[in-house]
Amino acid sequence: MKMNKQRNQIAVLLLLATIVMSGCAKSPDTKKEPTLKDAFAGKFYIGTALNIPQILGRDSASLKVVKNQFDAIVAENCMKSGHLEPQEGFFDFSTADKFVQFGLDNHLFVTGHTLIWHSQAPRWFFTDSLGHDVSRDVMIARMKNYISTVVGHFKGKVKGWDVVNEAVLDDGSLRKSKFYQIIGPDFIKLAFEFAHEADPNAELYYNDYSMANPQKREGVIRMVKELQSEGVRIDGIGMQGHIGLTHPDIDEFEKSLEAFASLGVQINISELDLSVLPNPDFHTGANVSDNFKYDKKLNPYAEALPDSVAKAFNQRCLDFFNLFLKHQDVIERVTLWGVNDGQSWKNNWPVRGRTDYPLLFDRNNLPKPVVKEIIDAAMNYPKAD
Repeated sequence: MKMNKQRNQIAVLLLLATIVMSGCAKSPDTKKEPTLKDAFAGKFYIGTALNIPQILGRDSASLKVVKNQFDAIVAENCMKSGHLEPQEGFFDFSTADKFVQFGLDNHLFVTGHTLIWHSQAPRWFFTDSLGHDVSRDVMIARMKNYISTVVGHFKGKVKGWDVVNEAVLDDGSLRKSKFYQIIGPDFIKLAFEFAHEADPNAELYYNDYSMANPQKREGVIRMVKELQSEGVRIDGIGMQGHIGLTHPDIDEFEKSLEAFASLGVQINISELDLSVLPNPDFHTGANVSDNFKYDKKLNPYAEALPDSVAKAFNQRCLDFFNLFLKHQDVIERVTLWGVNDGQSWKNNWPVRGRTDYPLLFDRNNLPKPVVKEIIDAAMNYPKAD
């Protein structure tokens, strides 16, 4: 009888121990730290750009960050025309399909970047068999076929498209690209019309850099107003966020944000990174063709980032994210241009072979101290009415 009583007591103790241990095992889930996407939920999407190795599944560490922290994605390169139609009539969607499927599988907002851009377009796009510029009619037909095929291929899967990219110069005039030279300024209108025809439910954006520049601001406003006056659908303006520690002036950035929003379109902070490196010859902007000779003076943090510079980076990031929170009523999405520092294009642009630290996660995919500050700021900021 005594032995049975002891056995019962042991059984009860084991049961209690199991309950306690199972409670301990579950405690990390109940105390899960909020992520960026948790913090910005109900305010705006927080996204990142994916490179080709990530899209092909060769970088599981950074993909874990993407799944955990972000709720929107854009392809850094694989959805540009040089990748999708390298030869006339030959479309290669293999990588882009994987990118879009990754977004669908993980319930992410997928943006297509970019349909019409003067850079990274295949050479054949503008020329005939003899290498001469094609006629306006041929160029329009090629542009329509490209946009219709690409947007149609991803209809219902890609939620929004950067339809035209970087068509306005810093002085506010239109860039004299091949699209402009062959078709004329109405290539912009045509591109938006073709995209809308291919997927009437997709959001359509204009995207550009140096948008805090007052002259460029006015040029973009003129362009958008003209499109609107002609009944062309344009849903948003992408303000590329390629910023530095001292440029652009954040007040000018806000003026542009407010001016664009007054047009009745949504705002996307489309390509956010914050370079800590000195600019060659006072260089600003994000013209991808710019290229400067390497100079050791332009690469001062090759070994490590000094604490003082890291603090300046953190404060500058926080200032801009507070600005985005202030204007959450008109911002749909904020997208970092890459996952971690080691993958950023800024390491090789506008000077090749430098070491930059422009993103929110370090080269080991660990969040920088400012990430918690950004999350705290977002969690404590009231949602817009």
